Amino acid sequence: MMGSPDGWARGRIAFVTGATSGFGEALARRIVLGGGKAIITGRRADRLERLQRELGEAVLPLTLDVRDEVAVRTLVDSLPEDFAAIDILFNNAGLAAGLDKAQNADFRDWRTMIDTNVIGFATVTHAILPGMVARNRGDIVNVSSVAASYPYLGGATYGGTKAFVRQFSLSLRTDLLGTAVRVTSVEPGMCDTEFSAVRFGGDHAKADAVYHDMRPLSADDVALSVESLLRLPAHINVNSIEIMPVQQAFAGFAVDRSGPIS
Repeated sequence: MMGSPDGWARGRIAFVTGATSGFGEALARRIVLGGGKAIITGRRADRLERLQRELGEAVLPLTLDVRDEVAVRTLVDSLPEDFAAIDILFNNAGLAAGLDKAQNADFRDWRTMIDTNVIGFATVTHAILPGMVARNRGDIVNVSSVAASYPYLGGATYGGTKAFVRQFSLSLRTDLLGTAVRVTSVEPGMCDTEFSAVRFGGDHAKADAVYHDMRPLSADDVALSVESLLRLPAHINVNSIEIMPVQQAFAGFAVDRSGPIS
């Protein structure tokens, strides 16, 4: 990872969900290397503690499941004073579960995605937003996906949850007009993180096959893009940013050629 030692984040405090791996972990590193502080949250305490040992006292590791509303609000309300004035919210916690067609899908997978990607996302935002508005500064960066705009086989619920994130972000910009709080929807394409391994229930062979013979994005590629947004002058808001590897493009229309429907 290229460091960010020029102090771009000095004086800033980030609240990062899903910081145990992937985009969240990569952005937390960039913020701390840039001189800022990071509240890193996630369900795997051992990974949070390992990252804190690596990055030092500028990191506050807190175990959190964003689906637990009481836990989210209690955590935000009880932050220590030197970490309380959050001015970067990186809404990164999310997942895909399964890749079956809708008619064959396990509803428990749908529920997990909706509870995490929609309800958990909304809960964290609702808990942190009033403080940012009261201080009249900050950035809310929400991780959506290219799946919010482009459908693919087996992606109905995942794409639907990420479309919610994208539309929520755009509408939140409208509600925040008149404040200095910025909002961006970040919409990555294929990225080699734990995402596919989670989607396929830990089957790493299936996950690796997703990226066979091509170069996907890395977590740090996405974190670098987010850092570039956070570095912009305060009067500039990037509403959304869609990022894909060069070796990925948009799918063509699907056509059923099993015979005419009468």
